[in-house]
Amino acid sequence: MANLPNCPQCQSAYTYEDGHFFVCPECAHEWSDEADTEVAEENITRDAFGNELQDGDQVTVIKDLKVKGSSDVVKQGTNIKGIRIIDGDHDIDCRVPGHGNMQLKSEFLKKI
Repeated sequence: MANLPNCPQCQSAYTYEDGHFFVCPECAHEWSDEADTEVAEENITRDAFGNELQDGDQVTVIKDLKVKGSSDVVKQGTNIKGIRIIDGDHDIDCRVPGHGNMQLKSEFLKKI
């Protein structure tokens, strides 16, 4: 019998192969070895120009951004210090000068 990996979700030793995937009969989790390498690369947050962003970086807004629920606008060229990378559609958590705490999309930012 082949030496199969334990389930990454519940650590069960009763995994089996189904085509190109491994399956756990206890928690019904499915995964592949190829997916693990793709996920690691997928979690890299990049700015509008492809530069990798990390916690604490300083960025600049490259486009006027309307603030939802307000008539305020975050102007192009606004510098933001000390960003934090978070999960979700708006993947940057930061404090915008003159506007307070906000979550922004990395596609509208440029690393300084």
